[in-house]
Amino acid sequence: MPRFNPRVATLAPPPIPSVFAWARDYDGSQGPLIDLSQAVPGYPAHPDMLAWLGEAAASTASTGYGPIEGEPGLRAAYARHAGAVYGAALEAGNIHITAGCNQAFIVTMMALAGAGDTVLVTNPFYFNHETTLTMLGIGVDLVPCDPVTGFLPDVGALKDALTPKVRALALVSPNNPTGAIYPPELLSEIFALCKANGTWLVLDETYRDFLPGDAAPHALFSQEGWEDTLIGLYSFSKSFCIPGHRLGAITASPAVVAEIAKVMDNVQICAPRAGQIALEKALPALDAWRAGNRAEILRRAEALKAVMEDVPDWSIQAIGAYFAYIRHPYPDIDSAFVAEKLAKGAGIICLPGDFFGAGQDGFLRFAFANAGVDVIGQVRERLRRFVLPGI
Repeated sequence: MPRFNPRVATLAPPPIPSVFAWARDYDGSQGPLIDLSQAVPGYPAHPDMLAWLGEAAASTASTGYGPIEGEPGLRAAYARHAGAVYGAALEAGNIHITAGCNQAFIVTMMALAGAGDTVLVTNPFYFNHETTLTMLGIGVDLVPCDPVTGFLPDVGALKDALTPKVRALALVSPNNPTGAIYPPELLSEIFALCKANGTWLVLDETYRDFLPGDAAPHALFSQEGWEDTLIGLYSFSKSFCIPGHRLGAITASPAVVAEIAKVMDNVQICAPRAGQIALEKALPALDAWRAGNRAEILRRAEALKAVMEDVPDWSIQAIGAYFAYIRHPYPDIDSAFVAEKLAKGAGIICLPGDFFGAGQDGFLRFAFANAGVDVIGQVRERLRRFVLPGI
């Protein structure tokens, strides 16, 4: 019998394919399938972006190995962009380009912690963060997020959990799966706790570009000594509609970037070069286009709010950026069973709350950014008609 790494073999299979498998049994009786499962942009990339990608991919200049830390031009361009977003002084040396934000997380954690160390994550958590840590043999401690507060981290619980053994706290804002947006003052308070404990704060801001308003998400990169406590993660996938090109970024001190480069050299050597070359041009050339997309995502969020207000016994517990965390009317039933029946019977694909941690059976994650306002409107009647068999 074949033997495998038990830290991998004991993990559940990737969740997205299993959800799509449920949808194959939908008979179409409620109308076209509505995909609210995986967070993918519900509109195409800008034509200029596609042209720049094609030019870079066709050039022999992008076919060889590039710098491990990323293309110098993109690192400088993103440092300028991120500096403007946060109102902070960032330089190319603060940036490491990766093949997507999932890779940004895994190489960061490999640089920070080893087998036997502990990392804190919130409950509910982004499942790829939890499985990454598990595969690395890093202990995972959970900090609860209360539905009553819109699933914001509990500062008191964080303070109690930040013991000397904790190497890092991983947060996602806007959150995946709940959509909760962590206020700047809350992040500042959490940053102070991590700094006092000597714990890294790893802040995943994949969905940062879809925050409402133009205010800075936080001021952490302007705080004195941030380099010793904070590491920021980002994804280009959603903002530029290029998830298949796998490009993300890490913002950290040059010392952290140097450590991550050691890991990256063994994981991938360098992120895909054609995408990096194209992104250097896209920042800031497509700022207006991206702003229009943000406005469209906000419209979709408002459309979902209107829908859920009209559906008895269903409610939004948190919403922001790409996601809404929905309380369904069957809290005592396995949320995976509810999601499966919703896919097969109502033609709505979403993710069950129990994919994101214990105690989440009463919830479903709707990735509403995938669907246009007209499609979101169709959710209303389908949920009104939906009844679990035998209930």
